[in-house]
Amino acid sequence: MDVISVITAKRDRRELTDDQIDWVIDAYTRGVVADEQMSALAMAILLNGMNLREIGRWTDAMIRSGVRMDFAALGTPTADKHSTGGVGDKITLPLAPLVAACGAAVPQLSGRGLGHTGGTLDKLESIPGWRALLSNDEMMDVLRQSGAVICAAGDGLAPADKKLYALRDVTGTVEAIPLIASSIMSKKIAEGTGALVLDVKVGSGAFMKNLADAQELARTMVGLGRGAGVNTVALLTDMSTPLGLTAGNALEVRESIEVLAGGGPADVVELTIALAREMLAAAGVRGKDPADALKDGSAMDHWRRLIAAQGGDVDAPLPVAREQHVIPAPASGVLTALDAYAVGVCAWRLGAGRARKEDPVQAGAGVEMHAKPGDVVTAGQPLLTLHTDTPERFEYAIEALADGVEVAPLGTEYTRTPLVLDRIG
Repeated sequence: MDVISVITAKRDRRELTDDQIDWVIDAYTRGVVADEQMSALAMAILLNGMNLREIGRWTDAMIRSGVRMDFAALGTPTADKHSTGGVGDKITLPLAPLVAACGAAVPQLSGRGLGHTGGTLDKLESIPGWRALLSNDEMMDVLRQSGAVICAAGDGLAPADKKLYALRDVTGTVEAIPLIASSIMSKKIAEGTGALVLDVKVGSGAFMKNLADAQELARTMVGLGRGAGVNTVALLTDMSTPLGLTAGNALEVRESIEVLAGGGPADVVELTIALAREMLAAAGVRGKDPADALKDGSAMDHWRRLIAAQGGDVDAPLPVAREQHVIPAPASGVLTALDAYAVGVCAWRLGAGRARKEDPVQAGAGVEMHAKPGDVVTAGQPLLTLHTDTPERFEYAIEALADGVEVAPLGTEYTRTPLVLDRIG
C-alpha cells in the first residue's frame, strides 16, 4: 500500500477497498502517513463522499486503532449523548448530571471546539482545577461517585480519530458527513455505552445547514450504532439561532449552572429535558422525570459531585474577560434574526475558539446576548456584549456580525422555529 494511491482513488471518485481503508487508518495512527497527506484524503472525501460500506469500514478501522471499554461492572444502565456541534450548545453540562440524577450512568466522552462551534471540554476547563484527561480507572471512580463523568477520550480509545479530529478542524474538512459520522461513532461505540442519543444540529450555526443533510447524517450514525449493538436514536434540532444567551466557555458554564439551579433560558431547559428523556428511554430506565430533578436540586447535587471528583473547585469564581464591548440594537422593532453562525464566528474571533489545533482558548471570551428572535428591542439598548482579554480583537469580531442581526418594524409577526425538528430511530 501507498498513501498516494489511496488519495488519488478517492480524488478520482473511486470506492476505497477495505484493505485501503484499514491500511491508511493504521498508517496514519502510527505516523507513516503525514498530516498533509491525510489532509488531502480528507478533502477528497469531503468533495466526493463515501458509500455506507466505506463509512462502516472506516469507522471500524478507527475503533480497531485502540481499545474498547466496558461499563458492565457498574451494574447500572449507561446512556450517552453526542451533539454534532452548535453555537451556545452547553447542553452536555446540565444534561449529564440530570440523567445521572434520574437513574442512568452517563459516561460522556466529549471534545474540544471545532471551527466556530464550542467544545464541551474547553468550557469545563474554565472551572479552576477541573481535569479533562482521566484514566479508565479514574473514569470508573468518577462514575461511581457522581453517576456521570465528562472527559476526553483517552489515548487508547480510537487514537486514529483523536489525530484526525484535530486535523479536520484546521483544514476545512469538518463538514464531511462520512468523517463526522465515523468520528462520532468510532468513539461512542468504543466507549462501550449501552444507549446513545444523538443531537444532530440543523441550520446556519451547524455543520449541517439543511434538514436533508442532517437527516442523512443522522440515519448514517443511527445505522452505525445499531449495527454495533448500541441502542441509538437521533433528534434533529434547530441551530439557526444560538442556544441560550451565551456563546463562550466560562459564560456557558455560568448559564448551565443557572439551569441546574432551576432557572436558565427556556430553550436550554427544553432541549436538556427532551434529550434526558430520550437517554433514559433508550437505556430502559423508568424513574424520576428530568423536569422534577431540575426542580428538586438532585441534578445540581450530581453536578457538584461530578466537578469535584474531576478536581474542579465548584465554589471558585469563574474567569471573567478583562475587556467588554457593548453592541446596541440598530433600531426599534422586533428582533427577527440573530444568526448562529455569525455569533459563533464572533465568539471564535474574540478568543473562545482556536484557529490551529495547538492554540489555547480564552476562558472568559465570548458573546452575551440580551435578546432572542421574537423579542421587542429599542434602538440603542444593549443587544450583545462581547468579552475578550485582547481588545484588539473587537473590530474583527464585530465584522462577523454584519449580516447576522435583523430588526423588523414593530408589529411584525415572528414565528419561532420548533427546537426539535425530527426524530430518527
